Amino acid sequence: MFKPISLYIGLRYTRARRSNHFISFIALVSMIGLTLGVAVLITVLSVMNGFDRELKTRVLGMVPQATISSTQILTDWPELAKKVENNEHVTGAAPFTQLQGMLTAHGQVSGVLVTGIDPKYEKKVSIIQDHMVEGSIDNLKKGDFGIVLGKQMTDSFGLGLNDYITLVLPEATPSPAGVVPRFKRFKIVGIFSIGAEVDSMMAYIDLYDASTLLRLPDGAQGVRMKLDNIFLAPQVSSEIVRELPANFYASDWTYTHGNLFSAIQMEKAMVSLLLFLIVLVAAFNIVSSLVMVVTDKKADIAILRTLGASPATITRIFIVQGTIIGVIGTVAGAILGVIFSLSISSIVTWLSSVFGLNLFDAYFINYLPSYLRWQDVGIIVVLSLLLSFIATIYPARRAAKIQPAEALRYE
Repeated sequence: MFKPISLYIGLRYTRARRSNHFISFIALVSMIGLTLGVAVLITVLSVMNGFDRELKTRVLGMVPQATISSTQILTDWPELAKKVENNEHVTGAAPFTQLQGMLTAHGQVSGVLVTGIDPKYEKKVSIIQDHMVEGSIDNLKKGDFGIVLGKQMTDSFGLGLNDYITLVLPEATPSPAGVVPRFKRFKIVGIFSIGAEVDSMMAYIDLYDASTLLRLPDGAQGVRMKLDNIFLAPQVSSEIVRELPANFYASDWTYTHGNLFSAIQMEKAMVSLLLFLIVLVAAFNIVSSLVMVVTDKKADIAILRTLGASPATITRIFIVQGTIIGVIGTVAGAILGVIFSLSISSIVTWLSSVFGLNLFDAYFINYLPSYLRWQDVGIIVVLSLLLSFIATIYPARRAAKIQPAEALRYE
């Protein structure tokens, strides 16, 4: 069977047991370094993509992506919601009223951001209904003073569905005993679990009950929107508010969570660059190992030249040998990287539970997300193969310049 001579000899050199074990060791180190570099790069990028996706889907699925608010209570908010939904990028609109306070039960106190909502409209803009573990936001009824809390919040208080909790408002109320904060008792009618920091800091009540607590007319402070592209939030909210009277103003997620998103993007870029250096170092190891092979094989190269092999043939022989090292290391690294990316969340969760580690206290979610993007895998594999090929050029050209007479003079 016909085989190109350069491919045949290059594969033969790759499979052959070298008399110089140090050269074999350097080639093995190059392959292992390339494997580890590619695997770690794919795994870390998958984790960073996971954080990015969780921020977009979970956190930004609960907090407003964009809002149109007024300095006055909107008693005709349904009309504003219809105007907002006329924008081509707005997929849903819902009223809201926000207030801050503290929840207390069983002698414990915790700060909370309470949002008054209309359950029918809220389903259009929020993912809360999809993450209810007990009860439903439909249980929020006008005048019943029900409340929906996150699971982390209820667990910290030792409460469950249909238990009661007290909301303390910062507004002081005069009484015969002096000035005291305002208190209101709520019944827990729903518990949600997002798996993020919002579980311990957000609560939902009926829109009318929120107005009652704030002693305001029946209405809403503003309208929150859900967009088909969250990165258009500043542009869309600005366009809408320009068509409204002067007492309206816009806000969006870039004011509340923009720094977090930017930090994730910057960290992803910097970590990727640093880990890519591992692949680059492994490629340089291929250069050093091939240079040693060329030095070791001078006699063989000289014999091939005397038998009629051209410099181009010699160049291709060593390009094949170095490329094989790169292909094996890259493919092995890609396989390991994909396996780790798909299982890293379970592995880290198991390690955290076994050793009692709190690895995610500093993050906005309480688990390690991982999202494998095949385009990232493809880019990493292509770049690794390209670096491996480039690393073979210098040693291969050096081998092609060897003169048979000089190489065989002392043989």
